[in-house]
Amino acid sequence: MIITLWAFIKKEWKHIWRDKKTLLILFGMPIAQMLIFGFALTNEVKNSRIGILDPSKDFESRQLIQRIDASKYFEVRKYFSKPEDIHAAFRRGEVRMAIVFPSDFHEQLTHGKQVTIQMIADASDPNIATTVISYATAIINDYQQEKLGETKLPYRIEPVVRMMYNPQLKGAFNFVPGVMSMILLLVCTMMTSVSIVREKELGTMEVLLASPSRPLMVIIAKAIPYLFLSIINITTILLMSYFVLELPIRGSLLLLFSESILFIITSLSLGLLISTITDSQRTAMFISLVGMFLPTLMLSGFMFPIENMPRPLQIVSNIVPAKWFFIIVKAVMLKGLGLVNIWKESLILSGMTLFFLLLAMKKFRISL
Repeated sequence: MIITLWAFIKKEWKHIWRDKKTLLILFGMPIAQMLIFGFALTNEVKNSRIGILDPSKDFESRQLIQRIDASKYFEVRKYFSKPEDIHAAFRRGEVRMAIVFPSDFHEQLTHGKQVTIQMIADASDPNIATTVISYATAIINDYQQEKLGETKLPYRIEPVVRMMYNPQLKGAFNFVPGVMSMILLLVCTMMTSVSIVREKELGTMEVLLASPSRPLMVIIAKAIPYLFLSIINITTILLMSYFVLELPIRGSLLLLFSESILFIITSLSLGLLISTITDSQRTAMFISLVGMFLPTLMLSGFMFPIENMPRPLQIVSNIVPAKWFFIIVKAVMLKGLGLVNIWKESLILSGMTLFFLLLAMKKFRISL
């Protein structure tokens, strides 16, 4: 039995290594997605083009403008001479925000102890507009605190903010766990979904079914090569996360690998199920890519908060395997938690794996 299983595994290995496109997808796509999501796609807003209307042109206003321009979030592109220029710049898309100083900025600040600065943002993208305004407000508040110095006010409330697990608010801290779940699910599901379908199209399925081997042996033989290749992928992803994207691994590396292998097996089981219910490689790839990509992207929680979704979509998100792996990776990798904190998510993934495998075996028996 072991010799027969090894023969099936060798056969699947040869299929993989002879197909250069498969190897490119297996190893090229994870690296490309990690680099794209880690560097190019981020929820941070940097180098925003802004315009300044400063009729006062005094020392205080110039000092504050220099403070804003020196930050990594803003780049002063325009200096307006009149309010009408602001609307024209917004219409041409030259600036994302405009800051308007009063004509007597210094007088109001030094004598009146109170001054109003107007900030106008392009809210065609409300999320970016809100983020840009909050960045500018934080810079102005810091400047204000410096000017106050040791001045005693009748009442003074100073909020102290602490960002746990990600003090620098790097977008990669959220994207990398999500990309890990998306890469493993898509690659494993897509690669295994075409394995049995390929046998059908080549006409070798009859030979497999006529052999004394049980369907379980054929399924395991198909999954084992992709399991080892996926382990190589997860090793590459973790090395890139730590050394290239500078993400910490605060929890147990062994636990992180174990949970990743569990999720890989879940994805392989789902791919085998898809391969048993389709008759062409094109259909299998379409279901695995399109059918898995959108739910993983939309309902796993790494692009959009699940708590903000309508109740029906929150319920549907529970059947997306990537959601549970995303929670596990963030808990272990970023928060340093142990198995006692992620046992529920691990149990859910184990149940999904068992369900997919049993259903794949049942469908496989009646394939031809």
